[in-house]
Amino acid sequence: MTDLPNLDEDCFRPIDLSRLHGPRSPHPPRVLLLYGSLRPVSYSRLLTLEAERLLKRFGCETRVFDPAGLPLPDDAPADHPKVSELRELSLWSEAQVWTSPERHGAMTGVMKSQIDWIPLAVGSVRPTQGRVLAVMQVSGGSQSFNAVNQMRVLGRWMRMLTIPNQSSVAKAFQEFGEDGRMKPSAYYDRVVDVMEELVKFTWLTRDVSEHLTDRYSERKESAAALEARVALKRAI
Repeated sequence: MTDLPNLDEDCFRPIDLSRLHGPRSPHPPRVLLLYGSLRPVSYSRLLTLEAERLLKRFGCETRVFDPAGLPLPDDAPADHPKVSELRELSLWSEAQVWTSPERHGAMTGVMKSQIDWIPLAVGSVRPTQGRVLAVMQVSGGSQSFNAVNQMRVLGRWMRMLTIPNQSSVAKAFQEFGEDGRMKPSAYYDRVVDVMEELVKFTWLTRDVSEHLTDRYSERKESAAALEARVALKRAI
C-alpha cells in the first residue's frame, strides 16, 4: 500500500464504479434558463427562447426566469417573491443555461445579480452543486468571449458541471428577424450544438451527481464535527 501518512483512512473511499453506472431516471431533464437584459428588445432573451425551443425538441422540461423585479443582492430579504422564485427554480433544475449580453467587456449586472442571489448552500441543500451548465452570450459588435469566460468562472465557483461547448453571437441585431426568431447561420448551428451537449451531459450525470460531488475533505470535516459533538455529550 502507498505510504500516505496524511490521509484519513476512515474518510477515504475508493471510487465506486457501480454508483457511476446505476439506473437512470426516466423523467425529462429539467432545465432552468437565465438571461441578462431587461430591454424591451433583448437579444439575450431571444437567444434564450431559441435555446428553450431546442431543449423542448430534445425532450426537456424547461423554465425561463424573468429577471424583471429582482432586487439587487442584499437589497431585500431572501424571502422576497422574486428571490424565492429564482431559488426554487434553481433547486428544481438539473441543468441551467446562462445567457448574457456583453456590456463594457463583461457580463451584465442583471446576469450577475441573478447568480449572486443563488447561494452556494441553504442549510444542507445546495441549489447549484452538481448541476450541468451551458453558457452563451450576445454582442452588439464583433465576436467576443468575455462574458462566457466570466460565467464559466462563476459556474465553477457554484460547483456546477460546465460543458465544454459555448455560444457567442456577434452583431446579434443582425441574427434575429422581426418575428424574434434566430436566422439560419453558423451561430444558430452552434446553439444547437450547445443545447445538444447540455442534454447529453445532463442525462449522463444527473443521477450520479451526488456521488460525483461527494468529497473527501467534506467527509473528513463532517467526521471531525461528529467526533466533537460526541465528545461534548460525553463531557456533559
